Amino acid sequence: MKIFITGASGYIGGSVAVHLRDQGHEVTGLVRTEAAAAGLARLGLASMIGHLADTDVISRAVQASDAVINTAEADDVELLKPLLAALSGTGKGLIHTSGSSIVVDDAQGDVASSTIFDDDAAYTPMPHRLDRIAVDRLVRTAGVTDGIRAAVICPTMVYGDGRGLKRDSHQIPMLIAKSRSLEAGVYVGNGAPIWSNLFIGDLVTLYELAVEKAPSGAFFFAENGEATFLEIAEEIGRSLRPSGATESWSLDDAVAEVGPVARVALSTNCRVRATNARRLLGWAPDGPALSEILALAA
Repeated sequence: MKIFITGASGYIGGSVAVHLRDQGHEVTGLVRTEAAAAGLARLGLASMIGHLADTDVISRAVQASDAVINTAEADDVELLKPLLAALSGTGKGLIHTSGSSIVVDDAQGDVASSTIFDDDAAYTPMPHRLDRIAVDRLVRTAGVTDGIRAAVICPTMVYGDGRGLKRDSHQIPMLIAKSRSLEAGVYVGNGAPIWSNLFIGDLVTLYELAVEKAPSGAFFFAENGEATFLEIAEEIGRSLRPSGATESWSLDDAVAEVGPVARVALSTNCRVRATNARRLLGWAPDGPALSEILALAA
């Protein structure tokens, strides 16, 4: 199959691209720079230079492909419209990448939630994620009304080394970097909030299955476990020194150091279950648990 992947120089997009290449697919990645294109070439991947707003580039890429995977933009409806327009009426597949922070709360690092969301559960989103939810709805609606086989994958906290040009994910590397600077596992507040998580190798197999057989309009959370931020800090602490020391990081200090992302990525609850992926696609994640990866963090 010929597959066009936007965001192919990123952590998820690059990992998916390499996996699909290894499965025998012909992969072309959308990148912004000549340097990124050269990097993909070293991985045995073709590329096109441009971005989602480049209507001509997107149209040519869609015409030359059997399916599209978008990992480049999750929050801007206008940027997705050229891609959807190019796909409209073709019957080709589109797998769009969202993110599970659409269901986070405002725990501020201090409260564990007992609420767990299934793929199609109702929820009240925080204002900062309304744009992302609008994009998800646009894609899923296009999968029902516009002659596209479109579906959404919504990853949780992803861990493990990336297989493409970008090695590191997002949340775990932030915590490891701060922990190394203090020589203690770090958590925000009291570390009580819980996040679902997933190994990158399991995530890429979900994309493969979705490209092959996802029902149009479907939504797939992606997870295979969960942990509190305190548990994560304890694992990191043990990897740094025998005492396994941990240390609290105030939310205000975390925001001052890494930016507003700390309020969402390091201090909220995000508990979901990947029911649709297992039931509809036969997805069976079997990668190493987060604790196994964190044991090697130092």
